[in-house]
Amino acid sequence: MKYISTRGDKTERRFCEILLEGLAPDGGLYLPTAYPQIDDATLNQWRGLSYAELAYEILSRYIDDIPAADLKDITARTYNKQVYGFDEITPLKPLEPGLALEALSNGPTLAFKDMAMQLLGNLFEYELGRRGEQLNILGATSGDTGSAAEYAMRGKKGVRVFMLSPNGRMSPFQQAQMFSLQDPNIHNLAVEGVFDDCQDIVKAVSNDLDFKRKYKIGTVNSINWARLLAQVVYYFAGYFYATKSNAEKISFTVPSGNFGNVCAGHVARMMGLPIDQLVVATNENNVLDEFFRTGSYRVRGSAETYETSSPSMDISKASNFERFVFDLLGRDGARVKALFKDEIEQRGEFHLSADEFAKVTQYGFVSGTSTHANRLTTIKDTFERFGIMIDTHTADGLKVAREHVKTGVSMLVLETALPAKFADTIVEATGRQPERPSWIAGLDGLEARPKRFTVMPKLTQAIKDYVVQHCAD
Repeated sequence: MKYISTRGDKTERRFCEILLEGLAPDGGLYLPTAYPQIDDATLNQWRGLSYAELAYEILSRYIDDIPAADLKDITARTYNKQVYGFDEITPLKPLEPGLALEALSNGPTLAFKDMAMQLLGNLFEYELGRRGEQLNILGATSGDTGSAAEYAMRGKKGVRVFMLSPNGRMSPFQQAQMFSLQDPNIHNLAVEGVFDDCQDIVKAVSNDLDFKRKYKIGTVNSINWARLLAQVVYYFAGYFYATKSNAEKISFTVPSGNFGNVCAGHVARMMGLPIDQLVVATNENNVLDEFFRTGSYRVRGSAETYETSSPSMDISKASNFERFVFDLLGRDGARVKALFKDEIEQRGEFHLSADEFAKVTQYGFVSGTSTHANRLTTIKDTFERFGIMIDTHTADGLKVAREHVKTGVSMLVLETALPAKFADTIVEATGRQPERPSWIAGLDGLEARPKRFTVMPKLTQAIKDYVVQHCAD
């Protein structure tokens, strides 16, 4: 299996070559030269597998430069009841007939990001140990990626984490999860801006190839192919949990800001998983909903990026979107480069032609938007009718999912986080404090613990200087 860039660089690289890199040298994102095809017989063979076994089967289709025994060991250490609290790892939570949640937030930081980040931590440690090298991870988070990355990388040999977050724009629980970590290899940098400013800095550093190579810079954001690949697994798992035969199709609704989570669904669909619709649910920052309705992709600036009660989706520049557009445009790297490097950087927007936009429906994508009022209503209704408390992002997904349910096609809403991470809005909606899961240690008194972080200006050079000063710690 080889990988190429979305921006036209046809140099083929193997999985472990791109694992520690992030962006391709030309600024594009990595994708496989072709998606492995899964036939009906293979789907039948996979139906009875444990989650760890399923993860191995899917990952091994994309990773052929890690010995099979080692990859099996990595997936077994990553996906087990001790880490996630449940044998199924991602069990379903049925609501009304044909509509269920897929529970993705049972990991150590109570967010779906753990599903990929725990794997990434083990892959990084394995590959760095094999090479005898070190890695300085530079990442950006709107709330959940940061804590998931830090909990996956804390104590890992050869790894340091420099995590950028928008200062004051995460929930108290999210801030406490990250900033209370005292591990010397973890550095929290609170940037005076919004998430997109943080993401732009990470991309700017990644595009400085000399700096990136000299200081061994890698990334855990969803621009990293390995992280997106790990997310493909739970689409297959959800399908098997929700169906009895391969003749059935199902749809997935995905709360989305950065497009990585739903892009994994696109990959699963391209592999042959019987997916009918991929429903993109946005909050008030509805750049992606606008695209799927109009074919126009218009990035918002900091002043136009709303601070909402589903803060992990307060994103107006979807970094993974380029991967889907690459497939949509027939893998025309020159066209993708013109759109994302030239038009976005110069004008902040691009518009597909009518013929290009007409192809979107062939990939099963539809979309919708949810507001704060919708979140409150959905959280309250779900608790009162089903006794299930959901977080704000999952509420966005559930609200939009109901707009796209089809008779005879089951709909799974991907759970984004547990409600304990967003207690203020949960109390506003239900009048009750959300419970913290009993299988995760160390959650009591989290917000009161000493915090360790550094406030930084939204300047790429300032972040580079900090990394240089601390990369030998």
